[in-house]
Amino acid sequence: MLSARFGHFLDAPLGFIAARIPFSPNVLSVIGFIITVTAAFVIPHSLLLGGVCIMIGGIFDMLDGMVARTTGRASKFGAFLDSVLDRYSDAFLFLSIAWYLAAHGDHAGSFLSIGTLVGAFLISYARARAEGLGETCHTGIMERPERIILLIISTLTGWLVPVLWIMLILTHVTVAQRVYYVWKRMHRQ
Repeated sequence: MLSARFGHFLDAPLGFIAARIPFSPNVLSVIGFIITVTAAFVIPHSLLLGGVCIMIGGIFDMLDGMVARTTGRASKFGAFLDSVLDRYSDAFLFLSIAWYLAAHGDHAGSFLSIGTLVGAFLISYARARAEGLGETCHTGIMERPERIILLIISTLTGWLVPVLWIMLILTHVTVAQRVYYVWKRMHRQ
């Protein structure tokens, strides 16, 4: 939803900064991934510090695409690598939150986190499968930027369970939106 509305609105105002970054987009993707994995290992010990790490990792996740687009170094492999690392990042973060909640005796919250992870994976799978059928599929209310923002908010505030309820519902609504969108497109053909 945010990607569709705002797209690459920071490319123009921050393009001059992106052009000066000496690292390739793929290196930035890997750095962001390492920071996010670090966040996953920090979360069970400190939600607040874990949230800060997620925020820093998110900045690198935004920068890699910006550098690729503004410097003309975008590549199919870079997009593929970024997507794979994003899926691993999602897994580490949601499993870490599940671990944190289970360790604090909130097993229902732990299942919410795992259910949200399943929804996040299905969102990505639905898009990839649609693209395999020749359809673009960027529809839905809860894409990765929204999930990352909500994860940052939940870890910084400690409101994990209420935010996980929202994410659980909206990730699976997004999957349904994508299925319906592809069905509608295929039905017209």
